[in-house]
Amino acid sequence: MAFTAAQLADINNSTMAFWLNRRQKSANQNVSNKPMLAEFEKRAKERVTGGNGEIVVKVKAGQGGLTLQGYTGDDQVNYGNPVGLRNARYLWKEHHMGMVITHTELKMDGIEVIESNGTETTRDVPEGELIKLNDLYEEKLDMMGEDFDFAFDRLLHADGTADPKSIAGIMSLLTEAPAAGTTGGLSRVLNPWWRNRAATAANGTAGGQGAITSAPTNGGTLITFLQGEKRRRTRYAGSGANVVYYAGSDWIAAYENEIRANGSYSQTGFRGAQDGAMGGLKFDGDPVVWDPTLDDLGLTKRAIAIDHKQIMLEYMRGQRLKKHQPSRPYDRYVMYNGMTTTCALIAKQLNTSGIYDIA
Repeated sequence: MAFTAAQLADINNSTMAFWLNRRQKSANQNVSNKPMLAEFEKRAKERVTGGNGEIVVKVKAGQGGLTLQGYTGDDQVNYGNPVGLRNARYLWKEHHMGMVITHTELKMDGIEVIESNGTETTRDVPEGELIKLNDLYEEKLDMMGEDFDFAFDRLLHADGTADPKSIAGIMSLLTEAPAAGTTGGLSRVLNPWWRNRAATAANGTAGGQGAITSAPTNGGTLITFLQGEKRRRTRYAGSGANVVYYAGSDWIAAYENEIRANGSYSQTGFRGAQDGAMGGLKFDGDPVVWDPTLDDLGLTKRAIAIDHKQIMLEYMRGQRLKKHQPSRPYDRYVMYNGMTTTCALIAKQLNTSGIYDIA
């Protein structure tokens, strides 16, 4: 049985559309779990317009410099103009990934494409061959999806310096030494409120909090430190934060060790068969999840606490996983599939998030 070029294009288009729709609902089901990517994608919005190539977020210190004064009778009082409003600017970036399927591959799978002198022959498509073609596309699309997620997850963990044409990731917003540099074009030196929390070797060298030495004694040094940090982060959280801790394997192991050594509390007690494994981790209700990508990047001793209420992935309207199927060139017997996305990772507030390393 042979497919016409039009039939093949229709199947190609519908299969990719179905796959993209399904993939958006299960983006984390890939070769390796990517919890940070999954969480950002789950909460992502499509609100960006062209905006001259950037997204502008208005931020402020909170106080405008006005004074409260007492008065009586007809005392003269003062009026002032509040100051302190700033614009944080984030550049949106475009990303592409594409794949090609040759007519030879289709032939090897028992699928023939008819193109002759600009004419096409229409025939009924047996269900068996339709399933075979769909299966071939599914396999190819799944591989492209895994490649896309792998690459995009790496970008989300990075600082954007490796490829200036790609999105700047979380390390461009949350830094190891937050008292220096800029975020979104705003100076962290001049605006201390525009800094994330940090406990890293780099921060220690700069005169701030260094990496934490985990030990189970005295209630657990890591646990005790995190308790104090939670208070400091929630101080400016207003109506609350949506924090997730993304941690490397050594950090997770240290946290588990301190919990085991100091005991843990349960509202359900022991029921049925006992299990020596420790279940899902939290800290004061906030999820603590193992992020395999941190291990791949050599950051096994790091945890990144991200307030997803203030740090988010923003897509341009209509540009989230947009599918493309270019026509083949006259001298190539191939089929093209591509997808593009236009987005930026932005922050509205930084002092409700942090980077915490163990020594």
